[in-house]
Amino acid sequence: MAESFEIPRYIAVEGVIGVGKTSFAEALASEIGATLELDQGYDNPFLSDFYRNQERHAFTTQLFFLLSRFQRQQSLRTHDLFSQRIVADYIFARDSLFASVTLTDLELTLYEKIMPILAQDIPKPELVIYLQASTEVLLERIRIRNIKAERAIGNDYIDKLCDAYNQFFFHYTDTPLLVVKTDNIDFVNEPDHLADIVKQLNRPIHGKRYYSPSPSPELDYGSPQ
Repeated sequence: MAESFEIPRYIAVEGVIGVGKTSFAEALASEIGATLELDQGYDNPFLSDFYRNQERHAFTTQLFFLLSRFQRQQSLRTHDLFSQRIVADYIFARDSLFASVTLTDLELTLYEKIMPILAQDIPKPELVIYLQASTEVLLERIRIRNIKAERAIGNDYIDKLCDAYNQFFFHYTDTPLLVVKTDNIDFVNEPDHLADIVKQLNRPIHGKRYYSPSPSPELDYGSPQ
């Protein structure tokens, strides 16, 4: 008899700006009947200034993100993760990823004194889904969704983030990991694409699994994510 398996109760979605983390997390949470936990990145009052002048505003922007994410992760501890399914559009470690790209060496030294203290006892997801896309696709999706704070984002910044994310998840072992190549899929407007990913969750993921769906001939690759 086949061993029964239940979709993980705490799933976190990750990926570079523009890949569609929040859209996917919303769709997945609705599909599997989960509570949605969002990063609330655009609540950061320093973000617009950061995109205009990264060197000047990086540390204050990152510090706000760190404390905000810490508070939200602490709130997860009040949930009963064994009786309530949760889908989040971030993991706490993403903060360190961005810090490694944006902060100066001196700022990073200070950041790395604060981060480990806050990271203690942060609840870990049962599964992380890493949504991956090329720089060109990410920039096109950012352009189409046309969020004011993101209009100053440049190619170099996205390139650096892609490199940082790919390196991080290449070595990632904290939880089971599903890596999904999203260049050719649209899980918001194409229900079959979402269903295909959900199928991946219906069997156990041990370690790391890669999933690269074939493109649909009808897909408009400029669709916002």
